[in-house]
Amino acid sequence: MRADNSHHIIAAARRRTTATRRRAAAALRRMDNAGQSISFDALAREAKVSRSWLYSQPDLRAEIERLRDRRNPASPDRQVPDRQHASDASLRQRLKVAAHSFSECASSRVASRSMVSRFSAVIA
Repeated sequence: MRADNSHHIIAAARRRTTATRRRAAAALRRMDNAGQSISFDALAREAKVSRSWLYSQPDLRAEIERLRDRRNPASPDRQVPDRQHASDASLRQRLKVAAHSFSECASSRVASRSMVSRFSAVIA
């Protein structure tokens, strides 16, 4: 009777699955960083995996759908990679700076109007 060597086959299948997942994730990151259009078909070609395999991986499928559905209204044919999106904290800081700048402009406008009215009184 032969020895049970199935553990070798199982280990090889696990290594192959891990390598395939890494390849797909790396291709997805590359495509997103390059601003390429993300789709199951494009990723399958880039990662050299089957579309049906991509559909069967819930986490990869969710990420593909999220990136695919993301829209950039300023430039519909070139998407912004995730790492280039502004964070909430960054946007809050920009809003705070803009509000401060606006209040300085308003104060300056009031001072200018006051100065103009004084000069008008002196001239008249």
